[in-house]
Amino acid sequence: MGQFDIDVQRVYEPLPGDDAKCFLVDRLWPRHVDWASAALRKWLHDGKDDATHWIAFVQRYKAELNANPEGWRSIVEASAARHVLLLYDAHDTQHNHVIVLRDYLLKQRRYV
Repeated sequence: MGQFDIDVQRVYEPLPGDDAKCFLVDRLWPRHVDWASAALRKWLHDGKDDATHWIAFVQRYKAELNANPEGWRSIVEASAARHVLLLYDAHDTQHNHVIVLRDYLLKQRRYV
């Protein structure tokens, strides 16, 4: 498989001019799959400022991703052919599900 980038960007920023394949990965819009269960996302926001809580969220979210490869596999496959951009709305650009998703997808490329 190719080594094209998988990047993240807030949906309000201008899109790059490189013909990236964009995926909306936020529950606020129609999306490719149901990213992070509603219960898990609510749980994250309930304890957002706690580092231990964030670590637990990452583990739980990865477990959800492991259980649902049909939801993310097409994104990994798209990254073999072109730049992929994951679009999201979260205000916190450091602690949100899309950061975890990007890192997860980059690691999964070697198995798909």
